[in-house]
Amino acid sequence: MSTQLFCTSRLLRQASKRTTTIFKNNVHYSSYSKSLTPGDRLHGYQVQQVRQVPELELTAIALEHEATGAQHLHINRDDSNNVFAVGFHTPVNDSTGVPHILEHTTLCGSEKYPVRDPFFKMLNRSLATFMNAFTASDYTIYPFATTNPVDYANLRNVYMDAAFHPRLEKLDFKQEGWRLEHEVPTDTSTPITFKGVVYNEMKGQTSDANYLYYIRAHESMFPGTTYEHSSGGEPARIPDLTHEQLVNFHKTHYNPSNARFYTYGNFPLEDHLSAIQERLSSFKRVDVPYVNKKVTPWTESRTMSTTCAFDPLSAPDRQTRVSLSYLGNETKDTFETFSMRLLSYLLLDGHASPMYKALIDTNLGSEFSANTGYDSSTRTSCLSIGLQGVKDSDVELVQERIVQVLNDVKKEGFDNKRIEAAIHQMELGQKHKTADFGLTLMHGITSGWFNEVDPIDLLEINKNIERLKQELAKGNFFESRIDKYLLNNKHKLVFTMQPDSDYASKLSKGEEQRLADKVSKLTDADKAEIAKDGKELSANQDKVEDLSCLPTLELKDISPKMKRTVLDHTGLCNTPVQWRTTATNGITYFRAISSLPSLEDDLKLYLPLFCDALLSLGTRTQSMAEIDDEIRLYTGGLRASTTVSTSHSDIDHIEEGIALIGNCLDRNVDKMYDILSKLILETNFDDTEKLKTLIIGNASGLVNSVAEAGHIFARTYAASSLTPGMHNAEILSGMTQVAFMNQLAATEDLSDVVTKLKTIAATVLKQPTLRVAVTCGEDVVSANESALSRFISSLPNDDHVPQQQHSNVFVPKYAKTFFPLPFSVNFSAKALRGVPYTHADGAKLQVLSSLMTNHYLHREIREKNGAYGGGARYAGLNGLLSFYSYRDPRTLETLQTYASATNWVLDRKFTDQEMTEAKLSIFQGVDAPVSVSEEGMLQFVNGVSDDMRQRRREQLLAVSQNDIRQVAEQYLKTDNVSMAILGEANEKLMKDSSWTVQQFGQ
Repeated sequence: MSTQLFCTSRLLRQASKRTTTIFKNNVHYSSYSKSLTPGDRLHGYQVQQVRQVPELELTAIALEHEATGAQHLHINRDDSNNVFAVGFHTPVNDSTGVPHILEHTTLCGSEKYPVRDPFFKMLNRSLATFMNAFTASDYTIYPFATTNPVDYANLRNVYMDAAFHPRLEKLDFKQEGWRLEHEVPTDTSTPITFKGVVYNEMKGQTSDANYLYYIRAHESMFPGTTYEHSSGGEPARIPDLTHEQLVNFHKTHYNPSNARFYTYGNFPLEDHLSAIQERLSSFKRVDVPYVNKKVTPWTESRTMSTTCAFDPLSAPDRQTRVSLSYLGNETKDTFETFSMRLLSYLLLDGHASPMYKALIDTNLGSEFSANTGYDSSTRTSCLSIGLQGVKDSDVELVQERIVQVLNDVKKEGFDNKRIEAAIHQMELGQKHKTADFGLTLMHGITSGWFNEVDPIDLLEINKNIERLKQELAKGNFFESRIDKYLLNNKHKLVFTMQPDSDYASKLSKGEEQRLADKVSKLTDADKAEIAKDGKELSANQDKVEDLSCLPTLELKDISPKMKRTVLDHTGLCNTPVQWRTTATNGITYFRAISSLPSLEDDLKLYLPLFCDALLSLGTRTQSMAEIDDEIRLYTGGLRASTTVSTSHSDIDHIEEGIALIGNCLDRNVDKMYDILSKLILETNFDDTEKLKTLIIGNASGLVNSVAEAGHIFARTYAASSLTPGMHNAEILSGMTQVAFMNQLAATEDLSDVVTKLKTIAATVLKQPTLRVAVTCGEDVVSANESALSRFISSLPNDDHVPQQQHSNVFVPKYAKTFFPLPFSVNFSAKALRGVPYTHADGAKLQVLSSLMTNHYLHREIREKNGAYGGGARYAGLNGLLSFYSYRDPRTLETLQTYASATNWVLDRKFTDQEMTEAKLSIFQGVDAPVSVSEEGMLQFVNGVSDDMRQRRREQLLAVSQNDIRQVAEQYLKTDNVSMAILGEANEKLMKDSSWTVQQFGQ
């Protein structure tokens, strides 16, 4: 389980948390990497360590800034996607969320860049592949990534000035943190209420029962330490934080002596050090604030409990969560951490794991609890095992079963094949060529680095694997750890969470009481200040600023020509095959799409379940546990999923299909294709026990995702009546699928479900419907051809396969739908039809959505209304323009903002700089590096050729002010829209006859 992170904008692309991506060939080390040795001095730094890590194809250089003691880790690697990050040790001694609010406020203007919100402004003046900021239990970190050297220097300057010289103005604190303000800031007759971006973010976060369970269990494990507090902030405690406390926290924590710098990629180390030294030259070494992280081990186990909101989407009698958590090792011991992480994998991961068999297969719970797994994000680690979706009557049985499994494993040990599979997964993980490798490494080392772990030790995976093999040879390795850390550990927490039907009303009353207490203590002078600040903040938000102090790229920095991908197209067994031959570091990547015949919606609802069943039920001759062992031993994972692609030339024409995805080491291609063939041909749909487990787990997983990604569900539902593609997306992955899976989870007799799955199995995944894409090295094309031919030949080859038929022309419908859910904040969306990918107006609509987001919607929805996020996006492949808000406390006002955006655009004349910025923000995504496994996939999945992409590129670059006005007039001035809201019950909406209310659990 990774640490909980709070970030400045979850709307930005987030880096993967995986830490095992490795390369071995063509090692590239710069001249500095070869010549530097410990003790060398360079630009005010002293070199502490220089280590080559061949398995990661990098050299790691640890340095210390001599004047301040700032630590710097440079990862020298031949990768153009360079990363910079500066982080600070920011543990807390209360739950006011001071580091989280400071993370936001730090980015609201600095000495050198005294403009409002330079962070968001730089999003549009850069070609960054990643920009964000994160707060965790121990640290706050500010990372970015880009391939452009000028862009890198620009962003580094902005980030460094923000971190070390922020303005931290009181109005910014009130906007980003919390404030008392009239509902209408300019109207003092309206009630005073709580507002603030972080305040509402955390109201939304704590509305997520999974998050709430994780954080409450985590806090309970470490009493008397910094970890018993919430670094993100408790909504009930955030209004206790003052601006003065925020400023003081910055003074004491945001000093280079308390900092870690991380640089990665192929830009020269000397340039990094020179630029950073220039910014640090005015600082001196100071003492780092002390906060206790060392928990006193308990002398006996403890039992604690909490409550959450009742979930109308889930089975009413299965909403309890329970877990056992054990205090683990000191994370400074990197081998012990490695070993415990592997022990967690062996106990918990996959169908073959003993805990899965004992807890999930038996339907004691729907899925593992949010805290389940090994957590090394703290000074002392912990390992948790738990379930959600448990009946109250089974709570003690779950605890007994966990302990029983631990005793059994201690006695019997783990199957060697399972340990081999785990090591194989590490080997494969080391070889994957990902586009965000530098960010992945950063996330993997940061928690340890801020807890006195040598970060380079965390990179040397092979050293740990070799030692593990030696320890395993001695015997009793994992058994001894089960004994020490689990069975004989007095520091054990039994933590339960149960639903309370009055939870939401109690929460609301608590907030009302806190507000009333605050307001009752206000003097006339306080009220005058609130009125003054409200008007001042509104004026500040509306002010047109001079942004000339901010660095920027120009339109000429965007290449007029895209990078093309060389693809070969051949045929095997009358099946089209797309080949991408390139350096893959010894891995073959496979993807197939089988197009579907026309299916009725009631059968289509079962397609996601069918795809999951292929990898969950096993066959008549092999259990899923046995097959799962094979998958882990011979592949990097296999997946089946539904896919819907809209035609690049007609948004009313779609292809529906099932995608099969997998990868393996080149030596295992035969095994991979054999396993895939077995799953397709032999899956045992009659195993209703496993099927029941799968359905319950899927239903639980879907419910959990709504609280985290409600804006996506709202967007999908709003768009579902506008195009056939989004109609299918809603059926397959939207609120319709959430309701359907929960309906199935409550069904005792699954015979009809089995019949439906068998009907789908007899209809899909046939030779004539298949097309395949393979990415591999030139030297294994022949081996893949041979194995792939056998795979294709194994599939049914019916003489007649029904083709997709859409005899009924899709007719858009326009609706407003409200889903009352137990959230403290809302998610909303408004959707309009656009044009196909190849239509010239598509590029114009994309630029329009960027302009509206950056110059109007962000200000109105986030800064004024206090939502965590919001904006507009144009989905070029789907042909839909949508507005959305995320964790929004004032949804009705946001709907008005969506409506007023049209007039705002038509009344606004954009400058050349603003047009350039809109295009830069779009090309961040267009030109972002992709992982080798994704090269050529736009062509394969969507039929979008490089020529089409080049044409789209030229259209984007050519969009003019007049084009924006034209598409705004043509596409925004319409009543043909659909809207959806997910969130807390709203009487006004529920009484409004123009809105349809979708109730769950009734």
